[in-house]
Amino acid sequence: MLTVTTSEVIQMVQAWIWPFFRIAGLLMTAPIIGTRSVPMRARLMMAVVITVVVFPSISFVPDIDPLSAAGVLVSMQQVMIGIAMGLSVRVIFVALEVAGQAIGQLMGLMLASMVDPLNGNQVPVIGQFYLLLATLLFLAIDGHLMVIKVLAESFISLPIGTDGITQEGVWQFIIWTGEIIGFAVMIALPAIVSLLIVNLSFGVMTRSAPQLNIFAVGFPIMIILGVLIIFFSLNTFIPHMIQLFENGINMMSLLVN
Repeated sequence: MLTVTTSEVIQMVQAWIWPFFRIAGLLMTAPIIGTRSVPMRARLMMAVVITVVVFPSISFVPDIDPLSAAGVLVSMQQVMIGIAMGLSVRVIFVALEVAGQAIGQLMGLMLASMVDPLNGNQVPVIGQFYLLLATLLFLAIDGHLMVIKVLAESFISLPIGTDGITQEGVWQFIIWTGEIIGFAVMIALPAIVSLLIVNLSFGVMTRSAPQLNIFAVGFPIMIILGVLIIFFSLNTFIPHMIQLFENGINMMSLLVN
């Protein structure tokens, strides 16, 4: 008769549960996968499947009781590592949404909003356009596969234990976030400057000809000009986005090295 002792059960649980926590933490914040459009059950099944695939490559699992204080600390560390890795790429999509909101506000399209299926909130159409374009680019360069690859390699570069992301890694992540915010400003800056000049011109026209219905004339011009600016900026937007996604993947690697 086959018997299983309590110690053997604990060893089996701790061997699987800590990699699962890190993977589940990443899937909570990863782009596309960690959004509301993907059901919680689907993410849970993906975490289980990835854990089964990645587990044979994990060479070290600490011999710690999962229910002890040290075990709880290790569990929290693994979840935080996964969350930080996912946010390294997710922050790029958030920056694009902010840039699209700034452009849409100046174009007069703040009232024209759509439901963002990724985040479940109302997003101006320009922000939604940038998000969809970034999502297609991310899938086209196999960004989701690169994220899983870095996740699997993280169990080698940062083994499971009480040690988490270092202070240097945290500062690198903060600097990276600042760079992404600057990138969002650079995306919106051409449209903001151009549309601001047009707004100033309309202000001068209003002062010189008060009887002119500036709202009837200004809104179509602002929308057409904004669309043209976005169209002509796509040639430089796409290569920069691909480079930015690659930098985000590299940031994930830096966090766990």
